[in-house]
Amino acid sequence: MAEQRLFHSVAEQISDLIEEGVFPPGTRLPGERELAERFEVSRVTIREAEIALQAIGRIEIKTGSGVYVCEEQPKNPDHLPDVSAFELTEARSLIEAEAAALAAKVISDENLQELDDLIVAMASKDEEVSLAADREFHATIAKASGNGAMVHTIETLWRMREELPEVKHSYDAVCEEDTKIRAKEHMDILDALKARNPEAARRAMREHFLRLIGSMLDATEQEALREVQQRASESRERFLQTARMG
Repeated sequence: MAEQRLFHSVAEQISDLIEEGVFPPGTRLPGERELAERFEVSRVTIREAEIALQAIGRIEIKTGSGVYVCEEQPKNPDHLPDVSAFELTEARSLIEAEAAALAAKVISDENLQELDDLIVAMASKDEEVSLAADREFHATIAKASGNGAMVHTIETLWRMREELPEVKHSYDAVCEEDTKIRAKEHMDILDALKARNPEAARRAMREHFLRLIGSMLDATEQEALREVQQRASESRERFLQTARMG
């Protein structure tokens, strides 16, 4: 078992070096002896690590020639796609609405109490506390659905919401101004879950996100208008300066 963990560890280290550009795509890896000395392991461990890396498409072992880093590298499973706030919210409206419908059938009284407490926490003036409660509210519903794939998907959607800069900016800009509306929407979702009504839970969750999309559209229009006004103001100032010089 120790040996098995060792070659996995070496494979991960080589993979990291490929990601960092130490071993660029298309280049030949150092020989087994050099790698064994570098990682302070046996040549057998290096060979096993290379076989593992070939299996996932990181490297190609060419008999009689050497080991080469593949030109096309497999995508990092933790890599987030470049999506807009609108695309993300559309996906959330579809997926989380179905999670709510599933949860309505089987959610426990304990989960319902947790959701009650989280709605109270969402009213906090501390933005970090409020956001954490909001995320946990949606995560609790996902878990209550009993569908592991749904839980994983919704967790990934939340990562996009928090880790993609432009998406986070769009959400933060809207959420700062609609606290009361969001509180009512979350309460509507909870009421539908308490009623054990899948259709009402689906509808309440969907309406929450559709309203959010509308708010984002309004914010986008306002930002575009501000940019036009700013450019017009700058052009006006330049024109006046030119006129004064004349």
